[in-house]
Amino acid sequence: MTLPPGDMAPRPLAPTVGTGLWRGLTMRCPACGDSPLFARYLKLHSHCARCGLRLDEFRADDAPPYFTILAVGHIVVPGMLLLEKLAHPPSWVHSALWIPLTLALTLLVLPRMKGAVIGVQWANRIRG
Repeated sequence: MTLPPGDMAPRPLAPTVGTGLWRGLTMRCPACGDSPLFARYLKLHSHCARCGLRLDEFRADDAPPYFTILAVGHIVVPGMLLLEKLAHPPSWVHSALWIPLTLALTLLVLPRMKGAVIGVQWANRIRG
């Protein structure tokens, strides 16, 4: 069986924002989803080892820290307010609890947000 000529040949599916977002959140290549996105904590590989996508063309710049602050703030601030309302702990308890939690959440969320931004850029064909 042969394929029909011209425009009738099957085309690859267009990238979707949801696919790019999910693959970025899981810190995988947005195109294939198999190779790791990062060589180090926030340092991108220059290209995907599996599909060859040039990863160094994507520029996330200030968006990942902004989204990280937004996400972590929406977790930490309500927790602080709820703890204060229910238990009225001393200030040292707040400091001992919320400072390490904020730092840990920030370090956990930041690379995922950078991956998500890169995944959305890939899906929308935005290059740096």
